[in-house]
Amino acid sequence: MKWLDGKRIAVTGAAGGLGAPLARLLRERGAHVAGIDRVECPACDNSILTDLSDDASLATLVKELTRDTPDILVNLAGVMRFGLHEDQPSEALALCYRVNLYVPAVLAQAVAAPMRARGHGQIVNIGSVLGAIPYPWFAAYSSSKAGLAALSQSLRRELAGSGVAVTHVSPRAAKTPLNNSEVNRFLDITHMKADEPEMVARRIVDAIVNRRATVTIGWMERLYAIINALAPRIIDNGIAPQIRRARAEFC
Repeated sequence: MKWLDGKRIAVTGAAGGLGAPLARLLRERGAHVAGIDRVECPACDNSILTDLSDDASLATLVKELTRDTPDILVNLAGVMRFGLHEDQPSEALALCYRVNLYVPAVLAQAVAAPMRARGHGQIVNIGSVLGAIPYPWFAAYSSSKAGLAALSQSLRRELAGSGVAVTHVSPRAAKTPLNNSEVNRFLDITHMKADEPEMVARRIVDAIVNRRATVTIGWMERLYAIINALAPRIIDNGIAPQIRRARAEFC
């Protein structure tokens, strides 16, 4: 018997560079995967075409997930913003916070009550290590992902004992089209590691199967996240050389 035999899983952003391998791996383990995206999701069993930036489309999706609630919801869709915070258009900031935080909150709200009522389910939120170790030039992205981590922890405590698990996964950078040329240049300058999407997808599947509460990819990233929470000045000093190199390039 496969790990996820018969499980119905809804995945936002399933047509993307990380969503496609994730959907394929979930299906290989016996799940039926519904991809939620603006375009068809070839790796999924079926696609739900929607625009998460549109209020009416989001409301329709909420009704669908409330009426026909999956066993597992994976909030994967995300928007990256890179550059000085002062230079970001307000509409770009709004979209970043909407897709990365507001939409997962609304979709989690849609499925939580039905999952609780039947006594089982799982909400999986895909964050980022930049939510725990906020970097300059990623202010909106980092803060939206930090909010997603807090949302996940709050929901986990609300749903404790209900049979509904809440899983939060924090990947580091992945080699997907979400990274534009400037982001890739930043990764090169700061020597930040970018993982293959297949590896990240495998870690997410493992977190789902084992109903893990929190997963941070990378032992050094886990250590830095703890240090940043306890003594952020140490991280300030530690990344200062990276920031000087990046500032010379982007400012």
